[in-house]
Amino acid sequence: MLGIRTDLALEARELYKEREIPGVSIREEGEEGIKITRVKILDERGEKAMGKPVGDYITIEAPGLLERDLDLEERVAKVLANIISELAQLKKDSHVLVVGLGNWNVTPDALGPRVVSNIVVTRHLKEYVPLQFGDEIRSVSAFSPGVLGITGIETAEILKGVVDRVKPDLVITIDALASRRLERLSTTIQISNTGISPGSGVGNRRLSITSESLGVPVIAIGVPTVVDAVTIAHDTIEYLVKELSEQTSKESVFYKVLENMNKQEKYSLIEEVLSPYVQNLVVTPKEIDLLIKNIALVISRGINLALQPGLTEKEMNQLLH
Repeated sequence: MLGIRTDLALEARELYKEREIPGVSIREEGEEGIKITRVKILDERGEKAMGKPVGDYITIEAPGLLERDLDLEERVAKVLANIISELAQLKKDSHVLVVGLGNWNVTPDALGPRVVSNIVVTRHLKEYVPLQFGDEIRSVSAFSPGVLGITGIETAEILKGVVDRVKPDLVITIDALASRRLERLSTTIQISNTGISPGSGVGNRRLSITSESLGVPVIAIGVPTVVDAVTIAHDTIEYLVKELSEQTSKESVFYKVLENMNKQEKYSLIEEVLSPYVQNLVVTPKEIDLLIKNIALVISRGINLALQPGLTEKEMNQLLH
C-alpha cells in the first residue's frame, strides 16, 4: 500500500482497485441517498494487506448530508443505530460507556466531545432513582478525556482507569478521522469492532484503545474531517496524467516522465517536494464548524436510538435537557 494517510478501511480497499485481496471480503448495500459498504478482514493475510486488524469495518456514505437534509439525517441515524445494535448485541441490563475522543479546542478534532454532549446519560438515574425508570432505560455513561497535549496523560490510560472503575460491558468511542477524498469529509461514517488508535490517520499515533487493552468490547465510530495535503497533490497529478493521456500530449516529456512513475514513486516525490514547505499539513473545509455540529447530532442521535430503544422521543429530550 502507498503511504497515503487514511483511517477508512474502505479507502484502504480501494487502493487495490478491482483486484481481489486474500483474507478480505466486501459487500455493498443501501437505500436512496445512503450507501453501506461492509469490509471484513478475515485473517492475517487480509490484516497484512490492509494494514488494519482483523474485524468488521462498516462504512455509511451519504453525500447529501452536506445539504442539511433533515429526512436524510434521520435515516442515516437509524442506519447507524441498527449497525451499532448489530455489532454490540446488548442486553437490557448492559452498561455502556460512550467516549468522545479528540481535542475540543480544535474544531476538526472536536467531533467526539460534541457527540458526547448530546448523549442520553442514565447511569446515575439507574443508581439513584431506579424505581422511577425501571427497565425503560439502559445504563449509559459518557465523558471526553481530552488529549495528551491538554492532560499530559495518554487517552488510553485515562480510559483504562475509568473502565476499571465503572466496569462497563461495552465502550463506544467517537473520533475524527483522516480520509484521502475531500468528498468524504463529514459525509462518511465508519463503524468498526476493532477499536481505534487515536491520531493514526495524521501520523500522530497514540496508544491503541481496543478490547485487548481495556478488557471489554470496543466499538469505534469515526468521521473523516481532514485530508492530507500530500494526498490531494498526489490525486491531482493522477488526474493530470489521465487528462494528458486523452489528449495529444502523449509525446511530451512531462507526460512520459509521469506515466513511467508508479504510484509509490509519485507519492514519495510529492512528499519530498512539499515537506520542506508544508510538512505534515492537513486540510479541512472552511465550513468545518457547521459540518462538525451537524454530523455530531446525527451520530449522537444514532447512538441514543441504539442504546435507549425503550424511550420515546419526548423522554429522550427531557433527559437531554
